[in-house]
Amino acid sequence: MEAYLYVKSLHLIFVITWFAGLFYIVRLLVYHAEALEQKTPEEQAILIPQYQLMEYRLWYIITWPSAILASLFAFWLLYLNSGLLELGFFQIKLGFVALLYIYQLYCQRYINQALKGALLPTSAFFRLWNEGATIILIAVVFLIIVRDAIYWMYGVLGIMGLAIALTVAIKAYKKIRERNQKVHKP
Repeated sequence: MEAYLYVKSLHLIFVITWFAGLFYIVRLLVYHAEALEQKTPEEQAILIPQYQLMEYRLWYIITWPSAILASLFAFWLLYLNSGLLELGFFQIKLGFVALLYIYQLYCQRYINQALKGALLPTSAFFRLWNEGATIILIAVVFLIIVRDAIYWMYGVLGIMGLAIALTVAIKAYKKIRERNQKVHKP
């Protein structure tokens, strides 16, 4: 039992650093895209290499190693407690983990574009994209804590409502920013 708790603690630590990397990498991509959209060539010459360096280091030194270690400790936990695989909530949680890896692979595609200097999606796209990891995190936490089949459905509906609310809030924020930029332009 004691070994299980140590492995579970290590799993949780690397899940946290994995999500921190996912949250921050997309924020860096927002800034990178904004630099491409809004900055002069002189400013871009300074900012883009700095963003590329930060993106590379965050992605390959923190995010991917954390994802791999979180998964290795998860497999170890499953080895120590294989009965989890029979539980409905846990199977759904594994589905969300699969979605998280798909999300990470899409982020990998954007990182590859950013590091090659290729055209990126807009900063508005990345602001919305940033909510993907948040929604998955909320779903997994509710599934692990609540566990009851009926209540997790309410959680999923709540997550979908949160996603809609975030989308509306992001679009409203974008309109406010655009309006404020027009007011402050000489």
